[in-house]
Amino acid sequence: MYSEKFQESLKAVEAAREQNIAYEPARMTAQQKEDLLKAYHPDYKQDEFDTLKIGPNKGDKVPFELAEALQAHSRIKADDVDLTAPDYDVDVLVIGGGGAGASAAIEAHEAGANVMIVTKLRIGDANTMMAEGGIQAADKENDSPAIHFVDAFGGGHFAAKRELLSKLVCDAPEAILWLSELGVEFDKTEDGTMVTTHGGGTSRKRMHAAKDYSGAEIMRTLRDEVFNRQIPVVDFTSAIELILDEKGNAAGAVLLNMETEELLVAKAKTVIIATGGAGRMHYQGFPTSNHYGATADGLVLGYRAGAKLLYAETLQYHPTGAAYPEQIFGALVTEKVRSLGAKLVNSKGEVFMHPLETRDVSAASIIRECNDRGNGVDTGNGLGIWLDTPMIEAIGGEGTIEARIPAMMRMFGKYGIDIRKEPILIYPTLHYQNGGLDINVDGMTTNVENLYVAGEAVGGIHGRNRLMGNSLLDIIVFGRNAGQNAAKKAKDVTVGKLSLDHIEAFEKEIKDAGIETDTVSPKLLPDYRRK
Repeated sequence: MYSEKFQESLKAVEAAREQNIAYEPARMTAQQKEDLLKAYHPDYKQDEFDTLKIGPNKGDKVPFELAEALQAHSRIKADDVDLTAPDYDVDVLVIGGGGAGASAAIEAHEAGANVMIVTKLRIGDANTMMAEGGIQAADKENDSPAIHFVDAFGGGHFAAKRELLSKLVCDAPEAILWLSELGVEFDKTEDGTMVTTHGGGTSRKRMHAAKDYSGAEIMRTLRDEVFNRQIPVVDFTSAIELILDEKGNAAGAVLLNMETEELLVAKAKTVIIATGGAGRMHYQGFPTSNHYGATADGLVLGYRAGAKLLYAETLQYHPTGAAYPEQIFGALVTEKVRSLGAKLVNSKGEVFMHPLETRDVSAASIIRECNDRGNGVDTGNGLGIWLDTPMIEAIGGEGTIEARIPAMMRMFGKYGIDIRKEPILIYPTLHYQNGGLDINVDGMTTNVENLYVAGEAVGGIHGRNRLMGNSLLDIIVFGRNAGQNAAKKAKDVTVGKLSLDHIEAFEKEIKDAGIETDTVSPKLLPDYRRK
């Protein structure tokens, strides 16, 4: 089954395991990290980016695939729908049914608002469900939000909007309490103390988890709360265009039933975009760990309506996506595997980097090891690096893997790989949209009134790179924040005449800029049909 070289490499890893467990690789200096990222990280490949010719971010560079979507035609014309007879009329319209959307809807409902969720798949079909490693919060005696801030600010290359990051870390302990009281079953010791671990770039053990099903457990609880509150959920229905009023304020959305293709109108006093990420755009041809609907819809909707983007050129390539077997190519291998003791090992059996560097540095190191140093393992479907999982039980004792990362054990076990006894092959996978719509600390976009954003569609919370566990945190902190503030704002909003004039205005920009395109956006779903 395995090639001769493959088997030789596997034997080299096994032979060096005892020595590698004891070896503590040095962390890189700031200059070494900067040089490495510039040379190997996909965000720095200038020939993979296009310059936007129109819109609020005209002149900025973004990935080619995103530029095409941002500068595409709308899926509709203004006269395709009747805005005078809305199908739905609510106080708060939440677009997206993941963790951020559910959190927002719960808090808006708690505040007394008439709230509705619309989602193009089903509630819970989101990246939240697929998050594994955990959620950060500085709630232990040797930690503080200030230390959490320093870790995250440095990990994001000092580019985060300070007021957003400050809110993230300061609200984190209360977010854990809120989730726990809703019913999330976090890992605890026998006396009830929360179990916490390190993540890449963290100086304290502040990662709270539910084994390696953390996102699924959080989403299960949030979804149950949405259902218990009887918050209306319109599923298999996409928002394909924002509706503004004559003052240019967000006032609803045009919806597309994904099964019947019927167009519907939702009027709202405030709108919350919580549409998630962009992994299914497959920037630079990378595989992705993202769910099927992650196609940057929120960025497109907001941009065409006039909302500004921040750091849209920055993506996170998770260093450990499955590289073998091909059936799970790109699937997430949680960072928790490394926080429990597994190290990254090249084809020669050498540990070539500290296992808990930040994600961008780790991804760039792996790419360098495979591409320039020639130390990658040929999987038959590309190159990979070993993640030596048997180290975990050599350090933590028998049963550690099944107790702490059962999802990983099961995922590889389906293909005859027992990660307790043999290492696994990984390579960076497109994981997270660092950039997104620019918001104020209240969750509203900086230049479109009554339009709020939460979750992965936001730019600026993490800067230009994100630490493990801060995404599950931001969907809770900023989801709740958006829901609370959108509900409060809705009490004082009088919606004016509904309008889709911005579609025609954007079409004029496309024409005036000389952009020739047949593309319509948002993309909605990836197309994997053979051409």
